[in-house]
Amino acid sequence: MSRLRDAFGRAIDEIRISLTDRCNFRCVYCMPTGGLPGLPRGEILTFEEILRLARMFIGLGIRTIRLTGGEPLLRQDIADLVAGVARLKPDLDLSLTTNGALLGVKAFGLAQAGLKRVNVSLDTLQPVRFQRLTRCDGRFLSRVLEGLAAARAVGLRPTKVNCVLIRGCNDDEAVDFARFGREHDYQVRFIEYMPLDAQGDWRMSAVVPAAEILARIERVFPLAESLNNGGGPARVYRFTDGRGSIGVIPSVTRPFCSTCNRIRLTSDGRLRTCVFSNREYNLKRLLRSGASDDQLIDTVVAAVRGKEAGHKVNQPGFIRPTVSMSTLGG
Repeated sequence: MSRLRDAFGRAIDEIRISLTDRCNFRCVYCMPTGGLPGLPRGEILTFEEILRLARMFIGLGIRTIRLTGGEPLLRQDIADLVAGVARLKPDLDLSLTTNGALLGVKAFGLAQAGLKRVNVSLDTLQPVRFQRLTRCDGRFLSRVLEGLAAARAVGLRPTKVNCVLIRGCNDDEAVDFARFGREHDYQVRFIEYMPLDAQGDWRMSAVVPAAEILARIERVFPLAESLNNGGGPARVYRFTDGRGSIGVIPSVTRPFCSTCNRIRLTSDGRLRTCVFSNREYNLKRLLRSGASDDQLIDTVVAAVRGKEAGHKVNQPGFIRPTVSMSTLGG
């Protein structure tokens, strides 16, 4: 049972650990055209520091660790870190979120090291649009698709695709993505567009509500809600003909804050209790100043106790985070 419980009674049993703030894509809903300056190497947590914190978090009741970025596969020797985390708790739900460009060559090693599943961020199936959305060569789309296939082949299942739909940009591909998931045995998860872009371009009018996404897909592929949604933020809907399922994450129109069970650790060692929080707890400073495990635990327990009730996106008084999703960790 988790020892991490906030003032609203929510038990925290999942953490997302960012391995780097760097990324090989420049997605329009995350970064400005020229990208963002990366942190100096010495500011990023070492593998030893990550493993020490992971051991502590597991001891506090964390059951799920998701490795994120930036793009986590840019981190050298990532399979070594995965193996180290996996050894801490054999039944740990250990997963990774990636843009998939490097997954084709790394999937086997990650699976051998103990990674259990993977989420691949992919927002279009069209090469020209892919180039526009990621600001990368459109030919990278084939690498992402190869990465997905490799992940499935080595047993990183369920293999999930995270798709952010933006009105007037790629929302015409909702049905195409549903068909893609059905054909390849991937679960596509549609995530509502959130105000986490560095350039501040987010507008509510660009959000495609989850209900609208479901309605579009339902007209082509009949759906039924799953009875077991896995305890995460996604509402899962199965295709009534038995050919898989899709998920929707209505972070903006139907926030799941009241049941949120996660916290985040940035690549430079700052704990955040909500992706939209503007409060941080500097665990790296404690680590590098010789803090004991008990001191670290006390800080984490106090931070979780102060976790916000909710993010208040699109409500009066909402204050956008001062950093982008690439810095916060996906």
